[in-house]
Amino acid sequence: MDDAPRLGLPGLEPVPVAGCAVCTALGAGREEARRSGDLSRVSDRNVEIARHPHGRSGQWPAPGSAS
Repeated sequence: MDDAPRLGLPGLEPVPVAGCAVCTALGAGREEARRSGDLSRVSDRNVEIARHPHGRSGQWPAPGSAS
């Protein structure tokens, strides 16, 4: 029988961008979920924070830029 697969540790959690109301709300929701033990919701909030756009490269035009 083969050995069980070895998985690495999960990556660091995304950090909400300071001053962004959406990131602030998602970060608060993540902490509330963590306190209640809902790790699935913690993971969901992590995905939402990581995918929330802040003028990352690859977006054109970048939010707030002149068209």
